[in-house]
Amino acid sequence: MTVPHVLRHWRDYLELCKPGVVALMVFTAVVGMLLVDPQYIHWQPMLLACIGIALSAGSAAAINHLVDRQVDAQMARTRARPLPTGNIRTVEAVAFAIILGVAGLAVLFFWVNPLTALLTFLSLIGYAFIYTLYLKRATPQNIVIGGAAGAAPPVLGWTAMEGAINEYSLLLFLIIFVWTPPHFWALAIHRREEYAKVDIPMLPVTHGDRFTRLQILLYTVLLFLVTLLPYLTGMSGLIYLAGAMLFGALYIYYAIQLKVSDDPALPMQAFRFSITYLMGIFAALLLDRYLPLAYNALVG
Repeated sequence: MTVPHVLRHWRDYLELCKPGVVALMVFTAVVGMLLVDPQYIHWQPMLLACIGIALSAGSAAAINHLVDRQVDAQMARTRARPLPTGNIRTVEAVAFAIILGVAGLAVLFFWVNPLTALLTFLSLIGYAFIYTLYLKRATPQNIVIGGAAGAAPPVLGWTAMEGAINEYSLLLFLIIFVWTPPHFWALAIHRREEYAKVDIPMLPVTHGDRFTRLQILLYTVLLFLVTLLPYLTGMSGLIYLAGAMLFGALYIYYAIQLKVSDDPALPMQAFRFSITYLMGIFAALLLDRYLPLAYNALVG
């Protein structure tokens, strides 16, 4: 992997990092940072934490590409990825993943704090190896168990600022953990035949379409209840509660439609909305925290 090669294929290397996924993870990490007591928020470690988390997440994504390269070549959704097309060789992807991972963890360890580096390392191992190498092919509950790694960013962000794990950060973890199965199962319904073709035991493949739609509805109702916890525990106020109830009602509507209708467009509509939902919930947390502060500053 040379610099000229990276420059020529920068779009392919960017694709290896799954930029959309990384952006969502950094966003939820930033929310975790900004919900910390203001006395702990400092912009330099915050920026460095974002860089370290993004690099580490990009490394995990690149490893995911490496492990799934043969499967990706057989699926319509993924056959145009850099490794199946040959735009990036396996050895180059390995080097790229190692460089990103080492750089990200080094930034976190030396310029943020060792605890954040350790937790980030564990989430990297959880996603890139435990989920991708084992769980994904071992059980239809793969995304339920493996979702723990993807739910870590708010905890990482909070820990980056405070230097300790806070119980409120674990509520944010819980929200993403419960959100992950209905989010991904909607995509799995849409891509059921492709997963079956490559023998990946996603829930729609092993238990059927109807059962998966029921599970999506049940998890969405559970998610609605879980998103009330920040208000019930005193972490947030009425602004967040209003946002959580609005977005939760919309998500339940999509889940009910998915359960009662066979419209082939609904699974992807529900999948896309689930991303909007998560961003909306976390944005509501920020608005709840900072709108009153802004108001008090203006009138004070």
